[in-house]
Amino acid sequence: MIRVLIVDDHRLVREGFAALLSSTDTVRVVATAGDGEQALRLLDETDVDVMLLDLRMPGVDGHEVLRRLQEQGHQLPRTIVLTTFDDDAALLLAAQRGARGFLLKDASLTELLEAIADVHRGHLALRPAVGDRVRSALAHAKGGAAHAAAPSLTPRESDVLRLMAAGLTNREIADGLGLAEGTVKNHVSVLLGKLSAGDRTRAVLRAIELGLC
Repeated sequence: MIRVLIVDDHRLVREGFAALLSSTDTVRVVATAGDGEQALRLLDETDVDVMLLDLRMPGVDGHEVLRRLQEQGHQLPRTIVLTTFDDDAALLLAAQRGARGFLLKDASLTELLEAIADVHRGHLALRPAVGDRVRSALAHAKGGAAHAAAPSLTPRESDVLRLMAAGLTNREIADGLGLAEGTVKNHVSVLLGKLSAGDRTRAVLRAIELGLC
């Protein structure tokens, strides 16, 4: 069971997501919070795998929650930002502060479960629409200087990177490209080095910033 914390200042949103998730046998809502302060307390008291986080809340908002967790060296749960899809800068900042997924508040149960499963596995959850906005914001964040600094990738490394960005596992990438899983692992290791990234998520975010995917 994936343990989920829902953070949103609108009671109907919290209850709606909780009701949807409670109907499944793969996810358990361990707590809900109506503001950032309550969320931070719950994260100290509760084991959470994935956090669904609203960015816009009175008082301590979602950005401040992410900032404080980073500043305190707190182990950040896999975080999916809940958005109404109208602020590219806010999405970019959340991504830079560790958010791993972005989801519209009117997402279906299937979309919600897929995003939770993706980030729980350590992948990015960039769905169409929201994902395109995040990619666009990241790609323009550093302008031409970022593109000039992009590392050179082989065609095969580019293929692997593209599938990493789509959230595929090494096994799925291997199947899709007709490669051995060990070969894919080697390509991923090389990509992490070329992109100066400590994990797959940071590698994909860096690649998006550089215009590589």
